[in-house]
Amino acid sequence: MALDSITKQMLEQIADLHYIPSGAYNIRSNGKSDSRNTTANIDIVTKKDKPGIDIIIKPGTKNESVHIPVIISESGLKETVYNDFFIGDDCDITIVAGCGIHNDGSSDSEHSGIHTFFVGKNAKVKYIEKHYGEGDGNGENLMNPTTVVNIDDGGYMEMETSQIKGVDSTYRTTNARLKKGATLVIHEKIMTHGKQKATTDFSVDLDGEGSGAHVVSRSVAKDNSYQLFLSNINGNAACSGHTECDAIIMDSARVSAVPKINANHEAAELIHEAAIGKIAGEQLIKLMTLGLTEKEAEEHIVNGFLR
Repeated sequence: MALDSITKQMLEQIADLHYIPSGAYNIRSNGKSDSRNTTANIDIVTKKDKPGIDIIIKPGTKNESVHIPVIISESGLKETVYNDFFIGDDCDITIVAGCGIHNDGSSDSEHSGIHTFFVGKNAKVKYIEKHYGEGDGNGENLMNPTTVVNIDDGGYMEMETSQIKGVDSTYRTTNARLKKGATLVIHEKIMTHGKQKATTDFSVDLDGEGSGAHVVSRSVAKDNSYQLFLSNINGNAACSGHTECDAIIMDSARVSAVPKINANHEAAELIHEAAIGKIAGEQLIKLMTLGLTEKEAEEHIVNGFLR
């Protein structure tokens, strides 16, 4: 597959790829699969009943990765894609997803990705998802990802999700169900500016004894943008859960946080936290005494906060 300049730029932004990766991958471009590779342990199969793919990872697979980026460069293209991940017992793998939209036209472009994970017993998964938008047109870039996570006994999944630039509207949904001894760790990073809107909605059911979830969202809202953080952790067994929203608000932006915990078992240990505020004046002053302008100081603080 020969990469044009836009595709190269998008792949660098959403998947840190400067070339076609080795190992298993599926690159989707403008509504269709452009290129694909499988390995002895990882198979990728096109769905027959709806748009999307099945990613099947054999039990015991370790130190392998799967890249499934999506690129949209046609203004006005709107799609919903269903990707299912079947991760065998005792695996240790990395999955890199994400969507990049380049919109130079007057029509809205939209990608809705529904990713469903079935994580096997004692398997370990690291999932990285980045969303990015750009373009000189008047059309908006819309992304609405849905992630459904099912973790079997002793399984572990770590999610790193980020949206830093160019997405006009997004509704990010994550639903998870954990069995005995399973663990889910989520780190989310979001920045909005202009009139952008972003909603994140987490719901985790801790059904198994010894299961645990740690959900952390860090965000920066600038200009006239709006963010809404929703989280709901249900402790249905002897488990532990923690949800946290930490946001910096600037200019005329608005942020709402609604963390919720439900202890449905006497041995459930659950914590929720939310903190929203502006950049502290003493932080700006300290950096400005080192020679930075106020704008440079703000950018330095924001970049460090979202790191």
